[in-house]
Amino acid sequence: MGGEAERPGAAPEGAGIATAWAREDLEALAARGLRRFLEPLESPQGPLVRVGGETLINFSSNDYLGLATSPTVRAAALAALELQGVGTGASRVVVGDTPAHQRLEARLATFERAEAVLLFNTGFAANTGTIPALVGSGDAVFSDALNHASLVDGCRLSRARVVVYPHADAEALAQALAETPARRKLVVTDTVFSMDGDVAPLRELLAACREHGAALMVDEAHATGVLGARGAGLCEELGLEAEVDLRVGTLSKALGCLGGYVATSRAVANLLLNRARPFVFSTSLPVALCAAAEAAVEVVEKDVSLRERLWRNIRRFAKGLNALGLRAEPRSAIFPVILGDPDRAMDAARRCRERGLLVKAIRPPTVPEDTSRLRFCLSAAHTEGHLDLALEVLRQLGVHRGG
Repeated sequence: MGGEAERPGAAPEGAGIATAWAREDLEALAARGLRRFLEPLESPQGPLVRVGGETLINFSSNDYLGLATSPTVRAAALAALELQGVGTGASRVVVGDTPAHQRLEARLATFERAEAVLLFNTGFAANTGTIPALVGSGDAVFSDALNHASLVDGCRLSRARVVVYPHADAEALAQALAETPARRKLVVTDTVFSMDGDVAPLRELLAACREHGAALMVDEAHATGVLGARGAGLCEELGLEAEVDLRVGTLSKALGCLGGYVATSRAVANLLLNRARPFVFSTSLPVALCAAAEAAVEVVEKDVSLRERLWRNIRRFAKGLNALGLRAEPRSAIFPVILGDPDRAMDAARRCRERGLLVKAIRPPTVPEDTSRLRFCLSAAHTEGHLDLALEVLRQLGVHRGG
């Protein structure tokens, strides 16, 4: 899982003050079992991957529909690459805008049933750019306690007052909205929470926002392609597309590509085009990625069988976890097995790997203290045999008995 030795080319002892700071902090992380290392794949993304010379069943990818290696998506990227090359050379507000960017935005707007969509280079950039563009000093932003880091950072960057409400607690949110004076009030939440796989009480949150004059911004990153009849996310599943002010989506999970977007009104999209710093000051997405994403949206919307296969896997895995005595609900493609201590989670990940499973240990600060876990992510590309082996390995490890 990666050694403790410094990598080749590391700065020698005494190379600088920053190096001393870094060594001190790295030692502290290692002592707490929280140091991270990179581990490159030696194969394409997929249900089976090669890592460190081993072929493993991959339960750590967000490629929920298996589109990262889809022949349709790859062909679209290759055709665009041949036509327009790699880099776009500039921000879209300079000379980095192309017909491919505008076609993708129009296709996503249709998919999301939104008036407008604005592309960002990542979902992280979409969140950290959008929140500060909407609220600032004198305003208040209300954030779920388990929101993704990109939403947390977007709130901090806004310089608005940040109110963190208890996870998925619409009553607490309503009370906070009532008690917090502000010029503008913005509520931000994930729809599917990336580390627990649970779903936000969206109807109740929306009711609280409407009662107290707040705008609602939701991040559908782990719902896009997974939830909804067309795969447009939780808002679609609940029929709330027209009610939620801003919906952030990602191209990099179920769509198998890279990038993020905001589905909203034309006025809000135009404001973001002018104010969202990651949009204004970043070179635009390569045209090949835009073409690939456009093809992926088409697949997601029209090939219902992929989503049906994913949900069969989700239900089978949830049932298997329940049979082991673990709490699990078929709400999303994410299933945490919470072990508590970081070292225990790392040991469980190692033992899973010895049995042919790649399932990464998730530790603080990604999750709260004392909730380190194995995080299983399912894909439509997983077979029943893959799922059954994972369940058998968990049984052998005794996690259902606290082993």
